[in-house]
Amino acid sequence: METEYQEQAKVFKALCDPKRLAILEQLRGGEKCACVLQEPLNLTQSGLSYHMKILCDSGIVVSRQEGKWTHYRLSDSGRDKAVELLKKLTTPDKKQEISCPRCG
Repeated sequence: METEYQEQAKVFKALCDPKRLAILEQLRGGEKCACVLQEPLNLTQSGLSYHMKILCDSGIVVSRQEGKWTHYRLSDSGRDKAVELLKKLTTPDKKQEISCPRCG
């Protein structure tokens, strides 16, 4: 079973690769078929599949099958979850502040 941190790390893994950022930029224009994403990013089908699996596993992108092609689009709920996660991890939590016993 995955820990909460492993699940959260999927979001950041999705965002830490230049090819995946380029894919997200393409998807900002709306849903795209895999064949449309593949060419401008100079990816093989297996390369695109690899990146799309990471993006879909993060929840930021969702997919649907239409015949033999897969179509991808940005997920509003995945985006909101990613934004909230970043806010949570970068906002100080006063309840957790502990003074150092050595330096006061």
